[in-house]
Amino acid sequence: MIMKNIFKILLIFIMLTQVSCSNKKEKISVIDEKDINLQMTELYKEGYQELLDGDALYAAKKFNEAELIFPQSPWAPMASLMSAYSYYSQDYYFDAIYQIEDYLKKYPNHINIDYAHFILAMCYYENIIDEKRDLKPLLKAKKEFELIIKNYPDTDFALDSKFKLELITDKLAGKEMFIARHYLKSEKWIPAINRFKIVVEDYGTSVYVEEALHRLVEINYRIGLVNESKKYANLLGYNYDTSDWYKKTYKVFNKDYKYDLVKQKNIKIKDKKKMFTKFKTRFKKIFD
Repeated sequence: MIMKNIFKILLIFIMLTQVSCSNKKEKISVIDEKDINLQMTELYKEGYQELLDGDALYAAKKFNEAELIFPQSPWAPMASLMSAYSYYSQDYYFDAIYQIEDYLKKYPNHINIDYAHFILAMCYYENIIDEKRDLKPLLKAKKEFELIIKNYPDTDFALDSKFKLELITDKLAGKEMFIARHYLKSEKWIPAINRFKIVVEDYGTSVYVEEALHRLVEINYRIGLVNESKKYANLLGYNYDTSDWYKKTYKVFNKDYKYDLVKQKNIKIKDKKKMFTKFKTRFKKIFD
C-alpha cells in the first residue's frame, strides 16, 4: 500500500516537472527568437554603415551574417540583396552574380526582384572585357535587360535597360563589322557581304549601319552585281542622305546613277507629303 502511494507521488512529481520544463522551454524559445531578430537587425545596420564608409567587402560579410542568423525574417532578403550590391559596388562581379542568383532562388517573389535583375544585368554588362573575343557576358546582359523591359516596363530600371540595350546593339554590331572588315581586306567577298548584311538586318539602329550599307554597295558593284549595289545605295541615300558614307557611295557610280539618287529624294519628299495628308485627315478639326 505504501509502495503504491510512493509510486503515485513520484508519478505526479514527474508530470509536474515535465509541465514545468515545457513551459520553461517555451519561454526560452520566445526570448531566443527576439534576441536573434535583434542580432540580425544590428548586423544589417552595421553592414549598411560599413557600406557607407566604403568598406564594401566587410559590409557584404555583415549582410551575409545577418541573413544566416535569421533567414525567416523580412530583413533576410534585403540583407542578401545588399550583400550582392556591396560586391557589385567594388567590381567583385562573380561574387555579386553568385549572391544575386542565390537571392533569386530563395526569394523569387520579393518586392525588390526588379532591382536584383538590374544588378545582375549590370554585372554581366560591366564584365565585358572584349566583345570581339567573348560574347557571353554581352549576351547574358542583353537577356537580363530584355527581361527587365518585358516584366517591369514601368520602372526606372526599364528606362535604363533600354539605353543599355542600345549600347549592346552597337557592341554586337561592332563585332560583326570587325569580322566583315577582315574578310574585306582578305578579298573574301561573299563572307564579307554576309557579315555586313547581318549589321544592316539585325542591328539597323547601330552606329555602324551607314558604313555597312556603303560596304555592301562597294562590294556588290566590284563583283558585278550592279542592281544589288544600287539597291543598297538607294537605301543608304533614303535614310542617310547627309552622311559621309552616302557621299562615298555616290562616287562609286557613274553619271547615270545620279538620276536615281535624285529620284530617291523625290520619293522621300512625296512620302513626307503623304504623311502630312494623313495627318490632316486624322486631325481635320484642328485645320478647319
